Amino acid sequence: MILQFNVFHVTRQLLLVAKMDLYATNPGPIDDSVLYDQDKHVSSAVWEGQERGALRCHEHTSKLDQWTLTSKQVELVKKAGFGYLRLIPAISLDNPLISALVERWRRETNTFHFTVGEMAVTLEDVAYLIGLPIDGEPVIGVTYTTCEAVCLKFLGKAPDSGYTSGGMVKLSWLKETFSRCPEDASTEDIERHTRAYLLYLIGSTIFSTTTGNKVPVMYLPLFENFDQAGKYAWGAAALSFLYRALGNASLKAQSTISGCLTLLQCWSYYHLNVGRPKLNHDPMHECFPFVLRWKGKQSGPTSNRDVAFYRKALDTLKPSDVEWCPYTDINQNVIPEEIKRNLNLGRSKTMLICFDKAERHLPDRCLRQYGMHQPIPEDVLRWERKSRGVDGGIDLSGKMESELSEWSDRRLHIVEGDEDVDDSEYMQWYLGITRKLVGRPIPISSEFQRMVNLCLDLLSATTSFHILGPGWEFQLLKWTLPLFLMDSVGKLLTLQSFCNVGTSHERTKNMNAALRDIAHLADTLPTHGMDEQQIYSVTRIRYIVHECLRDQVGSSTIMVNSENELVKRVRGKQRVRRKGAGKRKRKDDSEQCNVAEEDAQSQLCVTAVVLDAVAVDQSGLCNVGDEVENSQLRIPATDGDDVQLCDDPPSVVDDSQLCQMASEVDDSHFRHSADEVDPIKKCNSQPSHAAIEVVPQPSLETSNGVAQPSDCSVLV
Repeated sequence: MILQFNVFHVTRQLLLVAKMDLYATNPGPIDDSVLYDQDKHVSSAVWEGQERGALRCHEHTSKLDQWTLTSKQVELVKKAGFGYLRLIPAISLDNPLISALVERWRRETNTFHFTVGEMAVTLEDVAYLIGLPIDGEPVIGVTYTTCEAVCLKFLGKAPDSGYTSGGMVKLSWLKETFSRCPEDASTEDIERHTRAYLLYLIGSTIFSTTTGNKVPVMYLPLFENFDQAGKYAWGAAALSFLYRALGNASLKAQSTISGCLTLLQCWSYYHLNVGRPKLNHDPMHECFPFVLRWKGKQSGPTSNRDVAFYRKALDTLKPSDVEWCPYTDINQNVIPEEIKRNLNLGRSKTMLICFDKAERHLPDRCLRQYGMHQPIPEDVLRWERKSRGVDGGIDLSGKMESELSEWSDRRLHIVEGDEDVDDSEYMQWYLGITRKLVGRPIPISSEFQRMVNLCLDLLSATTSFHILGPGWEFQLLKWTLPLFLMDSVGKLLTLQSFCNVGTSHERTKNMNAALRDIAHLADTLPTHGMDEQQIYSVTRIRYIVHECLRDQVGSSTIMVNSENELVKRVRGKQRVRRKGAGKRKRKDDSEQCNVAEEDAQSQLCVTAVVLDAVAVDQSGLCNVGDEVENSQLRIPATDGDDVQLCDDPPSVVDDSQLCQMASEVDDSHFRHSADEVDPIKKCNSQPSHAAIEVVPQPSLETSNGVAQPSDCSVLV
């Protein structure tokens, strides 16, 4: 009993070490009540080793300078509210920086989740950086599925079918047709050319899409009257469009992003000391809008800055790297009065609207950007993200009543600060609900080996367990090896409590529940970033845990795909090596199986294995047995490799002939060489105690014939 207590004590200590280590590397969120869509977020894929690279950034500003506007056109553009936006030149986009920022964006809160707290591109930033009006009527109207009628009405011309797609028209057609307005043009023609320019301007900047160089024609009716166009809240619409684009791009499967990316990138330059080029201090750059500060060729190192570089910088972001209020030191005299009048709306907690894109503006989550202390914010009400109707002629105003109501009350919900707030309380709360890390501090392959080493340390504590009864070492092996699969401290504690808590029946029940959880994790474990030896280790551990579960349940059937896609991938790599090295030579003795060639119609056998007992030592793990019943055993052939086929095997097998269904486990390195793992392998290390029953199964045809490995099922 003293020995048993000591061993359990060692095991408990090792489990506690594992628990603390998991806490140290847990990227969060610990409390998922705020970031409830974490499993859909790109950061989950990155953590599992699934890199998607830099996003394709869609802005089409490179040809804006090819438009020639007359003085009359410029006046109309100013009336429509785009006098400052038209001054912004094409700014080279840093795709890796934008991609790293997207990995930090959370559509649940419409904020960036950095290590220092939440931040966001706000209405105030829109007003300062690109000079669009942030107050006014919501940008909403009627949808269209064709272009001809609306273009004829507002532009006087309709594009050919090759320039349209549904309710969208190509930017190239607008530029080719309307980029130069004749000096002697009529008022009607001037207005038509100006509408075409405005549609091109917003389609290449604030409302750029991921569909290529196209823009929806639904914006054209808003430019029918230029004075009325100037009354729309174009800045709020631009921010709503950007929020939606960020939210979509933050999902795992996305590879592109659109919206006003110049706004996003320059916002980062002003607020974060990450990837920021040296600022031009020429007095000519002290002008409005403030994006112009980054006009011209940017200086500073930009080579070798990929997504991983920026991701690491954001994962280690310090408070000293953040400019919470970057506009305070800028000459306020250059800010137009119409912009100053509405800056207080930058703190409005409201709904931003751009046709069907309604997004929440939540300045209460980033009050430090307004020079205020940050309290714990209110919970975010979930809202339905609506999509544009597919039918033409639909006025979205009837479908967005609640959103439009929130926008109409925008001045009633301007957030005020509180001087008595302690920011430390917010940070303590924030660290529990946020995703602290996007990139792994330790590569996934190193993490795998580290956890395997922990499992082996646990195994070393079992060297005296033979006193506790036959097979105890193997049972503990089955409990400990899958530990690296666990992403929950609760499952660790379940295994720990099994060792020393409750009645015998309760302990068995707890163990079975834990094993089922581990089996599920083993079956769904992502292996991106692992090498072939580690993939084989995963496959072996999957086999062990299912065997352990079979031993405990005793009467159910568990199907185990030990020759699954992971093994297929590794075997494919083996075949490439074997073709270069030639066929493997095998001993030609009487105890070996006959060599057989399988053709493209060969049968894939599903093998049923029944193990009565097993034994384990410190150097290897074998399945042992005395008898093998007569049956047919077929193994699919692999390219460039002779295959051993056992026909009518003897009913009695001595130690030298003993076959083992899995690879050996080395307790110092836990490595399985791909060339050492065969579906049937000799084992000479232990006396035999198990009976192995081999049952033939129906054949399956594969398109690759003998190159495909078989599926292996455990029958209990």
